[in-house]
Amino acid sequence: MTLHPRPTGGAPKPWAFPAPERGALPNGLTVLRAHRPGQRVIAVEINLTAPLDAEPRGLEGVATIMARGLSEGTDRHTAEEFAAELERCGATLNTFADHVGVRVSLEVPASRLEGALRLVADALRAPAFPEHEIERLVANRLDEIPHELANPGRRAAMTLYATLFPEDSRLSRPRQGTAESVRGIDAGAVRDFYAAHLRPASATAVIVGDLTGIDLDAVLKETLGAWTGPAAEPVLVSPVEVRDTPRVVIVHRPDAVQTQLLIARLGPDRHDPVWPAHRLGVYCLGGTLTSRLDKVLREEKGYTYGIRATSQVLRSSAAGDGFSLLGIRGSVATDVTGPALADLWQVLRTLAAEGLTDEERDAAVQFLVGVAPLSFETASAVAGALADQVEEELPDDYQARLYARLAEVGTVEATAAVVRAFPPDGLVTVLVGDAKQIADPVRELGIGEVEVVGA
Repeated sequence: MTLHPRPTGGAPKPWAFPAPERGALPNGLTVLRAHRPGQRVIAVEINLTAPLDAEPRGLEGVATIMARGLSEGTDRHTAEEFAAELERCGATLNTFADHVGVRVSLEVPASRLEGALRLVADALRAPAFPEHEIERLVANRLDEIPHELANPGRRAAMTLYATLFPEDSRLSRPRQGTAESVRGIDAGAVRDFYAAHLRPASATAVIVGDLTGIDLDAVLKETLGAWTGPAAEPVLVSPVEVRDTPRVVIVHRPDAVQTQLLIARLGPDRHDPVWPAHRLGVYCLGGTLTSRLDKVLREEKGYTYGIRATSQVLRSSAAGDGFSLLGIRGSVATDVTGPALADLWQVLRTLAAEGLTDEERDAAVQFLVGVAPLSFETASAVAGALADQVEEELPDDYQARLYARLAEVGTVEATAAVVRAFPPDGLVTVLVGDAKQIADPVRELGIGEVEVVGA
């Protein structure tokens, strides 16, 4: 029998993160473009400088309702007509509001780019915000809140933010508002927020895909270039006071069969020179199934299906006052909550005492650097990364330099970064579970003063 020869891999091709071309429209809107041959679905990300800190006190959630309302009708189309036109373009449009600002995300076939961008431009230039549509969006948001409170992971995150930050900080309150604040939002409040903060001069559009045969300058001039407005007043972001003394907050959920863990503190943002070592070290600690936390808590002890260590940038600034939320999260069976936390803290203490191994460092570098070409294979992934850089005030070549730097980080450097990120005696712990079963075992660990809420 003659078998077909086994295929072999070709020689690896050099890869670098796409370098965008930067420009601006006459209305002040900044444009980053990256030509990606073969990517016939074009991704557009538009950053709007309307951070949650700009929301009026008592109307938290108005940025979210405004973002969702952008596609609910314009001066040219009703909400139904807008949706039909978007579908006719074969496009998808998503919007959301976060601490750093509002994001509009569009994906569309290259042949329909102009039509889809015209719709987006109308949504930014002259959104209608009809009262009945805003009332519907508010009702939908109010329906979401009970589900979020019933979700252990979301409940843990809300409790953590309220624990870490003082009550007068916007960071301490839910990103999309509470039931009380959302109930106070109406079309007038949404229009006021839009009028105060959405301006082309403070917006950036990132466009990534195969631009062959597209006169992008002409398309942009006829679409996003038609959006006009005066310069917006800068939003003053207050310094953040962090209440990060070690302690444990237990959110009581009677008869819960699992305990949701969220262990966190604040750390550096991506402007900090330590970030490459930080990212590498955090990956070694809890970035994958083969990381230290999973090896002990999942493979050896069987306490969890998985536990992860992550970094999420909350505020980024070239001025050096940015920070990220460093977290360890997962869930364990209720009856092993105490032992699981004890073993988790032992992993952290061992890491501080003995450090990472060269094998751990090498495997992490191989994955993080090696998987980058796959991670950024699509236009949407590249556009999202570039838009994140814009939000975080990072240079356009940041990603390219990051992967080169990751390959240079040594084991000692990565160890120092992850130990600084998760010091065993400097963490705030939130547990969502049955306090009657887990409170006493947790107190015996001595990892912080224990507070029970909701009992």
